[in-house]
Amino acid sequence: MRKSIFIGFVVLGALVGLLSAGHSDWGTRLVMMGVGALFGVPIGGALASIGRKGLSIDWDENPLQGSGTSSKDLASNYWRDEGHPPFAKPREREDEMRRWDRSTSG
Repeated sequence: MRKSIFIGFVVLGALVGLLSAGHSDWGTRLVMMGVGALFGVPIGGALASIGRKGLSIDWDENPLQGSGTSSKDLASNYWRDEGHPPFAKPREREDEMRRWDRSTSG
């Protein structure tokens, strides 16, 4: 059934291409049939659900657990990070801010 839906849309696209160039020469008709079939392939494939896999990752779920970017990771590390996002926690002391500054070092 899936293949017949797919082939039907490819043929329908080629037919639309043939009808759009109805009074032209055969070279133009063949090119337009090819363009119509080219547009019919993804439409038929999507409607026949060809290429769809059984497993899919939800957009809400992060495939890399513990990376710190999902809302679940931010909530679990709230007390450790004191409410700041990852890598955005301000420094504690003044000398830590100047540790890597070349203008103040020797």
